[in-house]
Amino acid sequence: MTTAPWRDPALPAATRVDDLLARMTLEEKTAQLYGVWVGAATDGDGVAPHQHDMTADRAEHEWDELIALGLGQLTRSFGTAPVDPGLGARALARAQRRIVAAGRFGIPAVAHEECLAGFTAWRATAYPVPLAWGASFDPPLVEEMARHIGRDLRSVGVHQGLAPVLDVVRDPRWGRVEETIGEDPYLVGTVGSAYVRGLESAGVIATLKHFAGYASSAGARNLAPARAGVRELADITLPPFEMALREGGARSVMAAYNETDGVPASADPWLLTELLREEWGFTGTVVADYFGIGFLETLHRVAGSPAEAAHLALAAGIDVELPTLKCYGPELVAAVRAGTVPADLVDRAARRVLLQKCELGLLDEDWTPEPAEPVDLDSAANRTLARRLAEESVVLLDNPDGILPLAPDTRIAVVGPRAADALAMLGCYSFPSHVLTHHPQVPMGIEIPTAVEALRAELPDAKVTFAEGCGVTDPDDSGFEEAVARASEADVCVAFLGDRAGLFGRGTSGEGCDVADLRLPGAQGDLLDRLVATGVPVVLVLLTGRPYALGRWHGRLGAVVQAFFPGEEGGPAVAGVLSGRVNPSGRLPVSVPREPGGQPWTYLQPPLGLAGEVSSLDPTPLYAFGHGRSYTAFAWEDFAGAAAEIGTDGSYDVSVTVRNTGDRAGTEVVQLYLHDPVASVTRPDVRLIGYQRVELAPGAARRVTFRFHADLSAFTDRRGHRVVEPGALELRLGVSIAKIRHTARLTLTGPVRVLGPDRGLRCEVTEGA
Repeated sequence: MTTAPWRDPALPAATRVDDLLARMTLEEKTAQLYGVWVGAATDGDGVAPHQHDMTADRAEHEWDELIALGLGQLTRSFGTAPVDPGLGARALARAQRRIVAAGRFGIPAVAHEECLAGFTAWRATAYPVPLAWGASFDPPLVEEMARHIGRDLRSVGVHQGLAPVLDVVRDPRWGRVEETIGEDPYLVGTVGSAYVRGLESAGVIATLKHFAGYASSAGARNLAPARAGVRELADITLPPFEMALREGGARSVMAAYNETDGVPASADPWLLTELLREEWGFTGTVVADYFGIGFLETLHRVAGSPAEAAHLALAAGIDVELPTLKCYGPELVAAVRAGTVPADLVDRAARRVLLQKCELGLLDEDWTPEPAEPVDLDSAANRTLARRLAEESVVLLDNPDGILPLAPDTRIAVVGPRAADALAMLGCYSFPSHVLTHHPQVPMGIEIPTAVEALRAELPDAKVTFAEGCGVTDPDDSGFEEAVARASEADVCVAFLGDRAGLFGRGTSGEGCDVADLRLPGAQGDLLDRLVATGVPVVLVLLTGRPYALGRWHGRLGAVVQAFFPGEEGGPAVAGVLSGRVNPSGRLPVSVPREPGGQPWTYLQPPLGLAGEVSSLDPTPLYAFGHGRSYTAFAWEDFAGAAAEIGTDGSYDVSVTVRNTGDRAGTEVVQLYLHDPVASVTRPDVRLIGYQRVELAPGAARRVTFRFHADLSAFTDRRGHRVVEPGALELRLGVSIAKIRHTARLTLTGPVRVLGPDRGLRCEVTEGA
């Protein structure tokens, strides 16, 4: 029997796919362009926006009819309801065998899952959220985490992960801040690219989201129109995506829900085709955010029918409709046959999908869906990695009198609504917060020590008492008196306050959980006032998904610790920082405001966005981007960065020796910022262009050298070109944007350079003795 060319793995992928497409009917091609979501809730309590409007229950016979044509994707076999991982892997394999047997060509589906902070599946490791990755300033560790996540996904038959989120925070009131890496595009790009490399190294397709402008939503409201100008989009929003494609090798991109200047991203050919494919050279697949194509009709109202929505999306460049069939099915086929949608749009998308399936081995005759055995999605190695990342992400904001580390035998009053709740450690895309809240009878599936449990284990000789004080959002203050009593009896009070992650208003942080201002939720601020009034030193520990305004208590607290949803090992990590077993090394990936209003604001401001005499509002944050304290001290010595001239295509090295002058091991995070005094358009006063974590034993020193290339000074000019302009620059080495240690003054000489897609994106850093 002769093997068809499309089945021959010795042939080039393009040749195989061309042969296959020539054999397929229109219906079979369109079947490759959508997913099917079996078991999705339709009762209005779902995990995606408007899920109840856009999803229909599918009977068994409908499933059989669908897969007879083939199927592009299977949606969230593990992330929809709690299923034992081993049983789920075998069920997915059975579904794939049915798909292969039903279709004329026997092509399996791509199985995709959420994996924002770990595989969103029951009994899978819940890692720290992306905002904690940003706080770690440690791309290699994030890459290792993503590699573990990818291996877990592949072990059960999953091919594509819907992560990372590369949105740059523009308004901290937005609910999805916890899912972002921070407010700086260089930090987001470098850490996000590391995640992509890790996931892709395990053979899993990484999906960059949300492309693009989603975080610039008006009023911080989920899905609201993006209020972003051309330069904000080009210089802040897009660079992380470009870096993750060029340096990470991501093979998929998810179109965002939002519109920008009246054009929805899902219907924008400039964004999804001209920029992404023609300029950046992307060759992978573009997938819709869940129901995003249908929203062109129902929410954006730029299409009058599902077929019109499909036409707009295909023409823009969306290859796959997710999570389930709405627009790319019979309505699209009818429109193509009627001549209202060009058939070559279907062919273009089907070709991209099939090329990716070919890369995954899904067109090979010897492909098998059988999972690995046994399945362990929360291994000891995973937990160790989760603990390391959690420890590195904890930020010590303040410790003015050295109350931390806590004495091992002290009397501690633990207070607050986040102290005894395991979910306080998890973000909205963790399985327990995302799905298990709809299945209260099902156990957590993973061990998550609470904060008070972890502190008692960490300090076994301490006398630890506990009072909740209040709920997360409940205004009831009837528990205040007990909390005040426990605090008054103690040597120190540790107040665990913060967020409850959830979806669409079911939490204080998470998708659809946007806020009007940055006050602590509910009665928590009033509780903190009462605790401070006791006169007992109060250590504030924030377990949150966004920064909150803390100026009300500045100078009145014994210490302040920030942890951004640190995952299943977050309790021991935070307890380790409180005890001193862990020397804190986290740095702020977002600014912490002084006052709860005055938003939106991030540090990337031109001069008139900063404090000045023309406004009574001072936006200067209480704790600046990059800030974080340690239990040891560091000296920065032998700075090398004399004034110099380089060409607009030149490079320059700036170096400093960092010495640990304290008596315990610690980590300094050296940050390099660029200041451009004069440019043809207004520029941020400073912006991050490089950083390095430097781990040092007591008395040890390391020399850190940053190689600055002129490309890193580029910006988008008035003509829309990315240029390097001649003139003065300052390279500032600091521990945050507010604390600069050394400055190198450069002059760029020569002509204005217009940069292309091969421009330099990264500041190379070397570390030596």
